[in-house]
Amino acid sequence: MKKILTCTVLILAMASSAFGAAFKIGGTGPLTGGAAIYGNAAKNGAEIAVEEINAMGIDVKFELRYEDDTHDAEKAVNAYNALKDWGMQVSLGSVTSKPAEATAAENFADRIFALTPSASSAAVTEGKDNVFQMCFVDPNQGSASAQYIADKGFAKKIAVIWKNDDVYSKGIRDTFVEKAPELGLEIVSETTFADGNDNDFSVQLTEAQTNGAELVFLPMYYQPASLILAQAQAMGYAPKWFGVDGMDGILTMEGFDKSLAEGVMLLTPFNADAKDEKTQNFVKKYQEKFGEVPNQFAADGYDCVYAYCQALTQAKATPDMDAEAICGKMIEQFTTMTFNGVTGENVKWSANGEVTKDPKGMVIKDGAYVGLD
Repeated sequence: MKKILTCTVLILAMASSAFGAAFKIGGTGPLTGGAAIYGNAAKNGAEIAVEEINAMGIDVKFELRYEDDTHDAEKAVNAYNALKDWGMQVSLGSVTSKPAEATAAENFADRIFALTPSASSAAVTEGKDNVFQMCFVDPNQGSASAQYIADKGFAKKIAVIWKNDDVYSKGIRDTFVEKAPELGLEIVSETTFADGNDNDFSVQLTEAQTNGAELVFLPMYYQPASLILAQAQAMGYAPKWFGVDGMDGILTMEGFDKSLAEGVMLLTPFNADAKDEKTQNFVKKYQEKFGEVPNQFAADGYDCVYAYCQALTQAKATPDMDAEAICGKMIEQFTTMTFNGVTGENVKWSANGEVTKDPKGMVIKDGAYVGLD
């Protein structure tokens, strides 16, 4: 693999830069519980990047440590504090949005730079000059989805089902329903749900079907989406389905019938089916190490480590610097550099931490993700 502007991370402490030490990089994510597929994927991707970079024998090296936050904001802050006590110098933030909003406030107060792989809420970075995102921000996902559906001519009559107590779902929904009418898309049904009433979607699906929705937009994580797909099939409703990056992972959900997801489309920055050498190498190593195809969360975790490597290298940062000194250098680098990774080429960041890269259309075909473009 090419040494893109290298960076280095280690799972337990292994160091040996010119200063005989490694940068300590830490993150929190759901490693157990219902959202564990996201946290473990991001962690696994970061681990592979660490192993690759540490094997390069370059000056920048890392120790990597992840703490379990179970997708809970309070636990995420506790996990963050454990990482701070450990001596974390740069952060991978938190994997999911609500916990990341909580830990981002701590990053800002402590002047520890954070680059989250997948927490996409705009509130994660808002008002914080040292918190950045590798993933698309929620508002952009909503408008980009509407644009993609319109450009491809998938449907004119759209139903939206969204989760009203989830900042991720709400943020995407808001910009989708705002953008859709501008593009000639008609929202014929818009229904919602929340924790506690997320097992029976008959009302939402019946309204979508009765109102003639040709496509159902699902701005949500894969768990409720899996139930929606199963219940729609049971009632004989077969519209087109379109999701967002939270749907990535549905194929590895335990007990899920993959045939239910046949034809489901989504936007994601990563296509494991891509033919470029960089992506193929990453997918091969991930499959060898973890026995499955990497999803977008794994790819974003992988890219975060390499982006840190590039930034630390260009900044001439050294592991003997404290977190605040490194933070200033990272702000300067991330607001000026261009990065090439498996989730995008010519990736850039604005001063508010928002990433710019091109989304990719995917469809599930024969139990696997296939590129639409």
